[in-house]
Amino acid sequence: MDTTFSTLGYDDLPRLLTQLTGDEKHSLSAHSTLDVLWVLYDRVLHVSPATVDDPARDRFLLSKGHGPMAYYAVLAAKGYFPVEWLADFASFESPLGHHPDRVLVPGVEISSGSLGHGLPLGVGVALGLRAQERASTRVVVLVGDAELDEGTNHEAIAYAGATGLDNLTVVVVDNQSATHGWPGGIAERFAVNGWLTQVVDGRDHADLEAALTKRAPGQPNVVVAVVAPKFAGQTGK
Repeated sequence: MDTTFSTLGYDDLPRLLTQLTGDEKHSLSAHSTLDVLWVLYDRVLHVSPATVDDPARDRFLLSKGHGPMAYYAVLAAKGYFPVEWLADFASFESPLGHHPDRVLVPGVEISSGSLGHGLPLGVGVALGLRAQERASTRVVVLVGDAELDEGTNHEAIAYAGATGLDNLTVVVVDNQSATHGWPGGIAERFAVNGWLTQVVDGRDHADLEAALTKRAPGQPNVVVAVVAPKFAGQTGK
């Protein structure tokens, strides 16, 4: 693929986000994921525009696909596709839809947006990499706190813990939008199933990097990134 697109920095992201317009852009959902996505692509994931087809690349799966604005901005900033695509977001001919499409958007691993699918898919990808003896290749899945209400996630959490999928990391962006809680909090839900659990400030880049790069033999990793809503009374799934 063409890898000549210029790369930009974190301070460019607000400008890039303003280029994405429309009534169904799920701004709040997108903004809550912005810092996590930047840290992943800037400091954690072993993948680049030149290695999107490399079997040894790390895999990132955006399960929270109904709010892809920040995802698109980060991918554009990192040179996966031209920044000019952002201004045409969700038009009839644009590859950047309201939900990311793995066939149309360079660097996107899964088409997502229907909540509850990303984590089960991530478990399957992690198992596949284990079967290929690619122990150093990581799978990172980003889910929203409300998305954990979906039953498919219950099974994926239990199975990953029972099989010790230590090449799997889940980031739960907790912006306090879940309808149902969990005794002891989100992290405890994973801990009882044998996961390594960490709770961090979802805007603190150093803490995010430390948590996302931590691995424990025989344990999948969950990082609960707590992000307060920017405006009172407003949340996003």
